[in-house]
Amino acid sequence: MQIEFVRPGREPHGGGAPDWPALAREWLALEAAADGSLFQSWTWLGCRVAARFTDPWLVRATVLGRVVGLALFNRTGPPLARTLWLHETGRRGEDSVFIECNGPLLARGHAALLRPMLAAAARHGRLMLRGVDDAVREAAQTLGQCHVAATREAPFARLDRFGDAAGWLGSLGTSTRYQLRRSRRSYESAGRLVLRAAAAPAEALAFLDALAALHQARWIARGQPGAFAEPAFLAFHRELLARGLPRGEVELLRVAVEGGGGRQVLGYLYNLRWRDTVYTYQGGFDYAAAAPHQLPGLTCHHAAIEAAIASGVRVYDFLAGASRYKSSLGDASRTLHWLALVRPGTAYDMLYRLRAVVRRGRREGHRLTDRQPQSGSGRAAGAEPSPPAPLPWPLAAAAIAVLALLAWVAVGYLVRRAFLG
Repeated sequence: MQIEFVRPGREPHGGGAPDWPALAREWLALEAAADGSLFQSWTWLGCRVAARFTDPWLVRATVLGRVVGLALFNRTGPPLARTLWLHETGRRGEDSVFIECNGPLLARGHAALLRPMLAAAARHGRLMLRGVDDAVREAAQTLGQCHVAATREAPFARLDRFGDAAGWLGSLGTSTRYQLRRSRRSYESAGRLVLRAAAAPAEALAFLDALAALHQARWIARGQPGAFAEPAFLAFHRELLARGLPRGEVELLRVAVEGGGGRQVLGYLYNLRWRDTVYTYQGGFDYAAAAPHQLPGLTCHHAAIEAAIASGVRVYDFLAGASRYKSSLGDASRTLHWLALVRPGTAYDMLYRLRAVVRRGRREGHRLTDRQPQSGSGRAAGAEPSPPAPLPWPLAAAAIAVLALLAWVAVGYLVRRAFLG
């Protein structure tokens, strides 16, 4: 077994421009021998790859000359504070596409390579491992300090348990089943409910634009920017459609009621399809035109799940999030994590430890405040809140030293970029 940390298509630690076509061939060959998810496929990762990955590095695992593991990282930060982003860029706009079901791509039967591949990358900086499963988290926890930023449940529906759509519908809770049937009856009183999948790239782009308009209207009304607010998000998905639609890995669906010579569009679904799994990635629904008892989002998913069952899909995956409709329509879930891995003794390790001390001090300060006797107004008469517990002087001195060092490193990095390119 050999594990390398290399430039894509180059020798270990080699320079020069990445050889993206060579990596694409290598990645597609491994895909055929792996399970993974669409988020680990070259359809997703190869999308705008040269523009997105500005300092790419690859961890490659081989056994007897055969590639059995690949992980693509983008490196950011100054030399003494490097960060490696697994299958992401480290730039907010580009990463607004929100990767999930993430992790190194491993050939079947080679799960044991997960830990050594992460270890090979961790020697070169902090690792940002986002949208990863329990196996990646457990492997990361054995390599250093693992700081979890978020943990989210990702519900899904196991459609292979049912012979037909009626079986799936009958498995749902009474309230969910009633709402789905009532909403569909209400819509079908005006005509026939029709689900259409975009057949060509031009039609798919038109569906995507219509989905984006409905999605943005809904979220802006809530005071939120919406997923399509980032220009990089739409640019990524326009290219993803062009790449994935011919391979059957991306589908744009429109659900509408047709009758009386007209069409009422309920909404659109943007789904990703990987073998026998459908990931329902994004949606846009016309809530403004919905009459009482009409639920456009639920009805669109209802129609899409019926079509998925008919086409032999085993899993309809709602991806991460706590929306009620996901748990109502799904019957199982898995856990995804957004975490950072830092090696002991590094600058990031010291900073994370100092941050933990500060947070403990603040919590202790709040606890001391809570113990003050309370008056009728909610605070002890004449008493001031206890301040957060100060850092012990050795830790405070260490914090100042580390921050000063990082400031000088950052200045040197910016000067180097400005004058040397």
